[in-house]
Amino acid sequence: MTSPDPKADLHVSLQSARDVLLWKLEGLSEYDIRRPLTPTGTNLLGLVKHAAGVELGYLGDTFGRPSGERLPWLDEGAEANADMWATADESREFVVELYRRAWRHADATVDALALDTVGRVPWWPDGKDELTLLHAVVRVIADTHRHAGHADIVRELLDGAVGLNQGKESMASGDSAWWESYRSRLESAAREADRGA
Repeated sequence: MTSPDPKADLHVSLQSARDVLLWKLEGLSEYDIRRPLTPTGTNLLGLVKHAAGVELGYLGDTFGRPSGERLPWLDEGAEANADMWATADESREFVVELYRRAWRHADATVDALALDTVGRVPWWPDGKDELTLLHAVVRVIADTHRHAGHADIVRELLDGAVGLNQGKESMASGDSAWWESYRSRLESAAREADRGA
């Protein structure tokens, strides 16, 4: 059921993805939250750091509401992909608190402006840089949910934890033997389909 307030609905969707990103860090070592587990370096703390910058940019700077946060990884001349991983000096606490401050700033922007307010994205090309607050919020929601999905896979690779949060896995119930049998069936189906192609 939706509320009569579209901003409230948008906020619920965004906050659920934010919460997932942070839950994926819980109970893991500094090493594990930073480990690159894909060939492109995807890691849990980097996803949170990236999401903070996305919120501050799209739901802050774009609408003339700079946060005052210094994000050196976005400076001209910064290393490519510097927003996708945390340096040894950027603690878990620093990145998580930055993300929480980004939430508060983004939420204040959404609360202060009408959804049809037009902003300008500073890093988009001139003449193609306008979007409404609604578009920006939907973009941030999509990006955050996308990265929450990445975090779900990375966390499963690390220790097998899956789902939206502790106790709400949203997965078929089964013990490790059931999952191994299930995975084997999928592998067999994939091989059979490949042979028939």
